Amino acid sequence: MADDKGKKPQQQKTQKKPNKRGKAYKNYEVKSGSLTRKTTFCPKCGPGFSLANHKTRHTCGNCGYTEFMKKEK
Repeated sequence: MADDKGKKPQQQKTQKKPNKRGKAYKNYEVKSGSLTRKTTFCPKCGPGFSLANHKTRHTCGNCGYTEFMKKEK
């Protein structure tokens, strides 16, 4: 008789999920064969780090720089 003590349980096989397309394409727009950026770059970090858009502010994910939007009445 073989004991099952010390053996690891078998893992269930999972199906592979299809790769999702990245969201970086939302930050750029193609006009007349050239790329234009929709977002602004961080003034502290420089080019390559864009500010994320929120409801009331723009924030840099790298350094935490925040620009608050003006309230409109």
